Amino acid sequence: HDVISRLRRIFGTRRVGHAGTLDPMATGVLPLLLGHATRAVSLLPDHTKSYRARFVLGIATDTQDITGTVLQERGVTVSLRDIEALLPRFTGSILQVPPMVSAVKHKGQRLYDLARQGITVEREARPVTIHALGVRPVDAGKHVYEMDVTCSAGTYVRTLAADIGDALGCGAALTSLRRTR
Repeated sequence: HDVISRLRRIFGTRRVGHAGTLDPMATGVLPLLLGHATRAVSLLPDHTKSYRARFVLGIATDTQDITGTVLQERGVTVSLRDIEALLPRFTGSILQVPPMVSAVKHKGQRLYDLARQGITVEREARPVTIHALGVRPVDAGKHVYEMDVTCSAGTYVRTLAADIGDALGCGAALTSLRRTR
């Protein structure tokens, strides 16, 4: 919303919209539409997005990223090969449960508003598509990895990292997120 407010002032128009929100800790591409173009967001040809994200293994937080409260710390005994062996399981059409810190609505309220009140609700898994997924070590000694993800709209990369950490038995939390496309 800060970006939209700034562009409203720069271009002298109230009609500014975006094609997909960015996570508060995210940087990178944010497609914007001005004036009458705001009506054309549904006509954009491709809702596929790409991200570069870093995550650390061995911790789980309430927000699935490093800004949250640590819920659990576990020892990490996995290797890059172990992670790579899991990637096919998280590639293609998968079901993903939206995190509590998301803009998804539950009975008219945004999940992140409920989370701020300390309320957790059941969320239904939603179908998303992971078109491409690759991982490489950044600092294997500290269990920090980077992944490149190309995915459908509606995919939560923080949840993807947390799910990979859960599948490895050690947990994971996102440390940075950049939308590259």
